Amino acid sequence: MDNDLSKLRIDKSLKSRRSERRLWPWILIALLGLALCGGVWKWAQAASVPKVQTIRVRVPAGVITEAQLVKLNATGYVMAAHKIELASKVVGRVAWVGVEMGDKVAKDQVLVRLEDDEYKARVAQEQGLLDNSKAVLAQLIAGSRPQEIGAAKAKLDQAQAELENAQVSLKRLQGLLSTRAISQQQVDDADALVRSRTAEVELQRQQYELAKAGSRQEQINAQRATVRQLEGTLSMAALDENNTVIRSPIAATILQRNVEVGEFVTTGFVGDRGAKGYVLSIADLSDLRVELDISQNDFSKVSAHQPCWIVTDAYPDKKYAGVVDLISPEANRQKATVLVRVKVLTPDDLLKPDMNATVSFLDPALAARAERATTAPAADRPSIRVPATAVRDGAVFVVENGKAVKRSVSTGATREGQIEIPRGLIGGEDLIVNPPDGLKDAAPVKATPADGGEEPS
Repeated sequence: MDNDLSKLRIDKSLKSRRSERRLWPWILIALLGLALCGGVWKWAQAASVPKVQTIRVRVPAGVITEAQLVKLNATGYVMAAHKIELASKVVGRVAWVGVEMGDKVAKDQVLVRLEDDEYKARVAQEQGLLDNSKAVLAQLIAGSRPQEIGAAKAKLDQAQAELENAQVSLKRLQGLLSTRAISQQQVDDADALVRSRTAEVELQRQQYELAKAGSRQEQINAQRATVRQLEGTLSMAALDENNTVIRSPIAATILQRNVEVGEFVTTGFVGDRGAKGYVLSIADLSDLRVELDISQNDFSKVSAHQPCWIVTDAYPDKKYAGVVDLISPEANRQKATVLVRVKVLTPDDLLKPDMNATVSFLDPALAARAERATTAPAADRPSIRVPATAVRDGAVFVVENGKAVKRSVSTGATREGQIEIPRGLIGGEDLIVNPPDGLKDAAPVKATPADGGEEPS
């Protein structure tokens, strides 16, 4: 009976195999559904890709392309040709600041005023000393007044009268000496008085002559020197007072304001929290340079007065004309470079000092040819021309690897539906003839040749 019962049991392995057989159809159905959804999605994507027509840009004979024109590209920084750290010539406390960062100022415009009370007092003091010295000089030059000469003559006459009286007394006493009516002492005293009166007469005579002759030339010269010395001292005091007003030496733009009202300005030491060494930083932003370090391997491609194009990272669509203004007379040994400065010929308010800039150094001969070509009549000027419908807002679209790539171009004259493209295309590009509205950069497109030519790359 046990054997019979064991035969009636269900084998579990057979049950699991039957379950697996039931799941396989559902898995296959799910996979087919996913494949169907992927196909539908790809079909929808392909259907949404815009179809565009393209033409291959061809370069006419005689056209100088940008690739031929540019010999070297290098990066550097925009800088002001002449940056001035405006400092004070005198020590003082700031009383007034009349400008802010970014303000444009004219030449000799007042920018900062310092407190000037002490300097005004010094000017007044020196002016008083000078006036006194000038008065003394005028007195020496004018000499004695008639009244002074008359007084000196009166003193001389009085001395002579006293001398004559003394001489008479002496003679009288000398006559009485033989009678023994007077003593010898009296005669000696009278004689001494005569000698004293004689000396007094001589003194008054000299005083009278000096009064008539006036001051000595040496005294006048010495006083004149004193006057000149005091005039110089007064000029220095007035100059210091005038230097309390700080003016702009050039027409410029304020780059930095370094002081505030109440701060102390010095001409000597400079402290982080104490006195300031300069008050303003200014520069003429109409005279800008781009400073670059050119590798010694590329230095042969740079020459003096070489024409250049300048493009900043901030405004990549705007190109400025430039020319090589300075080549350093020595190389940098550590960096193996040579310093080159390029002058910006057409600066504007968009250019700022310390901006990154890329400079394209042009072939001088080809640049001259290109310049002559731009001045020729439009009909005779060889240039790249494309359909006018391809240009939208200063840009065109070219097809690269199945995507529409936007390129900024400069345009020229339009003739017979064709527009001149001086810069932006070099030839060989697959240009979208009529870009659809709303086409974005790097958007996928399906391109077909408009003229039945070769397929776009």
